[in-house]
Amino acid sequence: MLSRWLNDATIQLATSMDDWQQALAYCARPLLDQGVITPGYLEAIQQQYRQLGPYFVLAPGLAMPHARPEQGALATGLALLKLEQGVTFGGVEQEPVDLIILLAAADRHSHIGALAALAELFSSETDLAALHAATRREEIMAIIARY
Repeated sequence: MLSRWLNDATIQLATSMDDWQQALAYCARPLLDQGVITPGYLEAIQQQYRQLGPYFVLAPGLAMPHARPEQGALATGLALLKLEQGVTFGGVEQEPVDLIILLAAADRHSHIGALAALAELFSSETDLAALHAATRREEIMAIIARY
């Protein structure tokens, strides 16, 4: 199921980023290029961050930035950025973050399947550890293919 959204076109790897905003922009590029989100979607994530803090840092090393559908999500999509050197999002104990999965949902319901598959992946300590250790796109895709 996740391979529908996380694939060769939406999985990226990088050594490092200057900050979380740069990592967010880099992660979002495939969804912007595909017309899944607008630049306003990234602005909404940053605005929510200013109001709520790093609400999207879910677990050690893992962030899932997202905003509301009406804030610039034109379709449902996911993008993944794996960093060799993680970035910080504001001092939460789960940092540094080396795995960023950007979620876009066109409405309140279309992303439920993707969220369920992600929740299953996140609950597997083995596969989550393998994602954090991955250094090649093929390794990430092999893990994603199981969900």
